[in-house]
Amino acid sequence: MKKNKIFIYIVCSSLLLSSSCKKFLEHQPDDRTELNSSVKVAELLANAYPHGNYLAFAEAMSDNAGDKGTTGRDLPNSSPWNYIDQIDATSEDTPPFYWNSCYKAIAAANYALEAIDKAGNTAEYSASRGEALVARAYVHFMLVTFFAKAYDPATAASDPGIPYVTLPQKIVEGNYTRGTVAGVYANIEKDLLEGLPLIKNNSYRVPKYHFTTQAAHAFATRFYLFKKDYQKVIDHANAVFPGTTIADNLRAWNTTYNVLGYYELQALYTNSTEPSNLLLQEANSYWGRNYAGYNFGLSSGVRATVFNAGNNPTGKALAMTTKIFGGNETVYNIPKFREHFVKQTISANFGDAYNMVPLLTAEEVLFNRAEANIMLGNNSQAIADLDIYLSKRIVGYSATADKFTETKATSFFPTLTVKDALVGTVLNFKRQEYMHEGLRWLDIVRLKIPISHVSANGQTTISLGVNDPKRLIQIPQDAIAAGLTANPR
Repeated sequence: MKKNKIFIYIVCSSLLLSSSCKKFLEHQPDDRTELNSSVKVAELLANAYPHGNYLAFAEAMSDNAGDKGTTGRDLPNSSPWNYIDQIDATSEDTPPFYWNSCYKAIAAANYALEAIDKAGNTAEYSASRGEALVARAYVHFMLVTFFAKAYDPATAASDPGIPYVTLPQKIVEGNYTRGTVAGVYANIEKDLLEGLPLIKNNSYRVPKYHFTTQAAHAFATRFYLFKKDYQKVIDHANAVFPGTTIADNLRAWNTTYNVLGYYELQALYTNSTEPSNLLLQEANSYWGRNYAGYNFGLSSGVRATVFNAGNNPTGKALAMTTKIFGGNETVYNIPKFREHFVKQTISANFGDAYNMVPLLTAEEVLFNRAEANIMLGNNSQAIADLDIYLSKRIVGYSATADKFTETKATSFFPTLTVKDALVGTVLNFKRQEYMHEGLRWLDIVRLKIPISHVSANGQTTISLGVNDPKRLIQIPQDAIAAGLTANPR
């Protein structure tokens, strides 16, 4: 494949805190001090996670977003709903902003790894090396998921991927290629498998904001589900939660959560004390203040389709339904995100907004394990996991009346095989679980689910077929201008 020059957007970034590109070429990446100790390397790795947010565009592109018919048309919300490529790389909550944030995170991981190698890769650096490798794998995975085709073993060796960067960027421009999806996946797996055994949970002061062994195994379940390596999904899920221990780590929607008020729930959902949250990240984002009022979101139609009791295989409403706040559809929302506003100075009335984003959760591990077991024909194990999930979601759950069965799945999906009905059940529950969190889009691209967006007046329909090129988010215009091949349109 032809090599192209591409800006990887670590130049003059907030990560580097440099005042100019020239200074960037003269300083270490964190601009605080030379990376000459294990403590300093560990501190740098706080920046190896994207400080951008994918929730806004991923949610708007999915079928979780309906047209409420209001006059608001904020571009971070309306452009992805209409599948219009977004150009502005400086606006939070957009694909270009997220792309830049990802490559900044990768740069931090690579500088940490370089410093570790220079120090002799000794035992005192081992945990940081593990974190850097797994973080680098995760960030590249998210990039290839959004900006390239989903992994398909029949085409992955020819489908264009994204640049997999493994060396620190020390010049403004570097030679990069998109490679292939197969190549990106191979590099992800290499970093993941090398890094995971090195991670030490006791090396973190606040573990939920770093790749612990549990979070790394949770990421592995997502990666291998995309790769269709189902036994490895199960193996890694069991490493996170052996046996039925996952039950104590699911969000207690039908008990503790059920009695919380709006702001109490908002404060708990992304809190590091919540056992479900396996990996959290602070993102520069206005999602928390905007998602309830965005025009394209949880509309009346979406609410009825996703949350009505008759629209899931249990025949009962799940507890999240009682926590949809807002007097009408213009502001329907489940309170999951509380904004943290940081002023530029103590006396300033301006600054930056941040949200804590749950990147990996216990529920996803359960769902991934259930789907993998279904694909391998282990229906009883999958049903056991789904039953554990429902025991935390149905108010007044009864171990007899509410126990999940194959019959409930096939009755709800009468035209499908048992296997497809059970997978459909998993997807049905996930869609409710992750409203406002963007993960529905990952299932749409992974399973090639066709979707349509219909205008509030019913006069316009935007359909996205399984092979529509707009399922691939366009890479940033600056990267294209620098020579990286654009996604087809």
